[in-house]
Amino acid sequence: MLRYILRRVLISLMTLFVLVTVSFVLVKMLPGSPFTNHKVPEQSKQRLYEYYQLDKPVVTQYFVYMGNLLRGNLGYSIAQTGRSVNEIIKAAFPYSVDLGIRALIVGTALGILLGIVAALRRGGALDASCMIIAVVGTSIPSFIVGAMLQYFFAVKLKLFPVATYNGFSYTVLPTLSLSLGMIATIAKYTRASMLEVIFADYIRTAEAKGLSRAQVIFKHMLRNALLPIITLLGPMVASVLTGTFVVEQIYAVPGLGKHFVTSITNLDYSLIVSMTVFFGAFLVVMNLIVDIVYGLVDPRIRVDR
Repeated sequence: MLRYILRRVLISLMTLFVLVTVSFVLVKMLPGSPFTNHKVPEQSKQRLYEYYQLDKPVVTQYFVYMGNLLRGNLGYSIAQTGRSVNEIIKAAFPYSVDLGIRALIVGTALGILLGIVAALRRGGALDASCMIIAVVGTSIPSFIVGAMLQYFFAVKLKLFPVATYNGFSYTVLPTLSLSLGMIATIAKYTRASMLEVIFADYIRTAEAKGLSRAQVIFKHMLRNALLPIITLLGPMVASVLTGTFVVEQIYAVPGLGKHFVTSITNLDYSLIVSMTVFFGAFLVVMNLIVDIVYGLVDPRIRVDR
């Protein structure tokens, strides 16, 4: 098991290195300059280039950035004068995490519930209804869902606030917008996994022993059917906990999405690269955790000859 974990950690570190390098190179290839849209005298521009070390060769900038990154310093924002990227992430990340946890709870609970109902009522109206919800959830982008929910439930019916993030009622619509795709994906995988185990011999044995229907479903069927779902949770947890950029923009959530979008608009090099690295690192770490958990749950995964 130790060799399995060390191998996964090594692969994760290599992935992060490639991510940082590619992100840095691609950002440097963007046309324009962070100071193009600012009415700054040429002499002042030159000083700004020197201050942010943009006057140095790209290779030198890369090694300087890597050195700062290894020390946990993500640099300073060019557009938001005087603010470090660490400060920006520290201030905005809690909002994205709060929204992500809400969406994760709703998406996982409803997704598993719909998948169980669809599998137990396979071929019936409930099965068809659950699968329609799943198809709709995976087909419609979250920003379309967010705009529709905002229009009907906030603008027309006035049941919820239109935007901002100042209380429970403000979180309902963005949570639903963010969780619908998760509900759909988990429901489809849960249904497929349940149908694989529902006719297994150990299920018939459990039923023959006189166990209740609920015990058979939750202690035997669902416990084994959830193994493939664990694989999905890594990328899903990373994506929802870091927030969805467009959903945060629609509902004016002061999370990481707003800063990421504005950083691209302003060509804020340090913020673009550092936010990309932060999101990527979060995703890699969550996948690493899922790999380790999967190895603990299923011994076949960690067998090393």
